[in-house]
Amino acid sequence: MDFDDTPDEAAFSAEARAWLAQHAKPRPPGARRAPMLTDAHSEAEREHVRAAKAWQATLFDEGWAGITWPREHGGRGGTPIQQIIYDQEAAHFDVPPGVFAQGIGMAGPTLIAFGTPDQQRRYLSPMLRGDEIWCQLFSEPGAGSDLASLATAAVRDGDDWVINGQKVWTSSAHFSDWGILLARSDPDAAKHRGITYFLLDMHTPGVEVRPLRQITGAAHFNEVFLTDVRIPDANRVGDAGDGWRVATTTLTNERTLIGATAAGRYEAVLGLARATGRHTDPVVRQELAQLYTSQALITYLGWRTLTALSQGRPPGPESSLAKLALADLVARAGDLAVGLRGPAGTVRGTGEDRYWADQFLGQWSTRIGGGTEQVQRNILAERILGLPREPRP
Repeated sequence: MDFDDTPDEAAFSAEARAWLAQHAKPRPPGARRAPMLTDAHSEAEREHVRAAKAWQATLFDEGWAGITWPREHGGRGGTPIQQIIYDQEAAHFDVPPGVFAQGIGMAGPTLIAFGTPDQQRRYLSPMLRGDEIWCQLFSEPGAGSDLASLATAAVRDGDDWVINGQKVWTSSAHFSDWGILLARSDPDAAKHRGITYFLLDMHTPGVEVRPLRQITGAAHFNEVFLTDVRIPDANRVGDAGDGWRVATTTLTNERTLIGATAAGRYEAVLGLARATGRHTDPVVRQELAQLYTSQALITYLGWRTLTALSQGRPPGPESSLAKLALADLVARAGDLAVGLRGPAGTVRGTGEDRYWADQFLGQWSTRIGGGTEQVQRNILAERILGLPREPRP
């Protein structure tokens, strides 16, 4: 690993820090980042979305949105290492967490890779500026971990496709303008074939969004029912039946986004241990050491990835471990936090009590979302280590 910035990286870091200092307030030392959409379907959420869109428009207008995106699509034309450097600098400022991950982080790169020129002109700039919010319509009640078994049907009708089916676990669908949709267009083809990738206007007749109440009490996820929904063929991405290849780009970007949120968990739990007077307990100290180790491993993997990007090399297998490693970290942090609070850990009240309860209960969205832990282990075993394939039913 190379721990030093190159002269260009140091200059970019200073430029980003100076720009942020002019446009945002510094985050007080030790302050937690504001949670994303704590109260879904509320005025607080609507205000958060408005603030996030305003900040994204500022980034776009000032040339700091989509650092790795091509300039012709409104981006900066920069490198992945520059995006990471900017994110590191922005973490020190009080800026609203974005609501654009499914768009800018997943749909955008997919359209840059596979979209037609007309699609790129129509969708990418409004997406990057935050004028339009996107969601992901992939998972189904019978197609979660085994996404390729999806059953939502797409039938060609002239210049349109007629869609019928149900999607589930769709984050932010209730305030999204557009969605990326996978549907089965050829039921007779092999499972990974016969799938087509579409762009869906969420305001189309026949689209019904229903909130899913989570164990935390919030409803960030939704189920989406599609009844005779018509999508123009111009909104198809890639060839008909070749949607799985297109979706692979989206899924890779999704797992990278999920795996990039490890920092600060050990420090937060250590603070709780000290506040409860449990930090001298030898068993607690062992668990804190395991939590520290788990977070440090993710940090070191990230440094290896940074080194590869800085040197112009594609990241190696370490980038594939990030999502699985984060799942282990959030499980350890949530379980330990509840244990430290003792009987009070079973109560979800307000303030700190609610924060720690949500850390425990919310671990499952990370452990399941973007591919379960078991799916990630199979991917690592088969594609990275070259072990025999898991028997398929």
